[in-house]
Amino acid sequence: MQLTVSGKQLDVGEALQTHVRDALDGAVSKYFENPVETHVVFSREGGQFRSDISVHVGKGITVQGHADSGDPYGAFEQAADHIAKRLRRYKDRLRDHHRGTKEMPDEPNAQSYVIEDDGGASGNTDEPVIIAEMATNVPTLSVGEAVMRMDLSNRQQLMFRNRAHDGLNMIYRRDDGNIGWVDPRGNRAIDE
Repeated sequence: MQLTVSGKQLDVGEALQTHVRDALDGAVSKYFENPVETHVVFSREGGQFRSDISVHVGKGITVQGHADSGDPYGAFEQAADHIAKRLRRYKDRLRDHHRGTKEMPDEPNAQSYVIEDDGGASGNTDEPVIIAEMATNVPTLSVGEAVMRMDLSNRQQLMFRNRAHDGLNMIYRRDDGNIGWVDPRGNRAIDE
């Protein structure tokens, strides 16, 4: 497993890097034999330390977690526990998902943009400023698989191609904690 430990305006010492490496090797390899890569980023926000962990365990599957604490070791331990719980919870579902699916040859690509919201401070409220533009893969999944992927990656939304009818769908986390699902096909028959 390729492991990167870094700090944002924070010096990450050798002892912390060794602790992270030992802890993640055991926790991740317990559930997945060959994880691709792991990134751990430490930062300081006020009086708190923040640890962000991202583990890429397979094709299109990334597990993310973060935590804040008064010291970097505590922040890392809490985030690593969060990652371990997610890996444990979804290991069987991921294994079953890979058994029952065939490879989808060409997953469509889409364009993804990051738009700056300056609240009209620049005086130009008609057109937002695009600050990042990148290609994004749109996976073909069932609704259940999409919810699992969104939950694993700790994201608020996910666009996917619905395996049932090959149309684009969107799921998102609602303010009340439930999952919302947008299917433009609605209740129309699949054969239409």
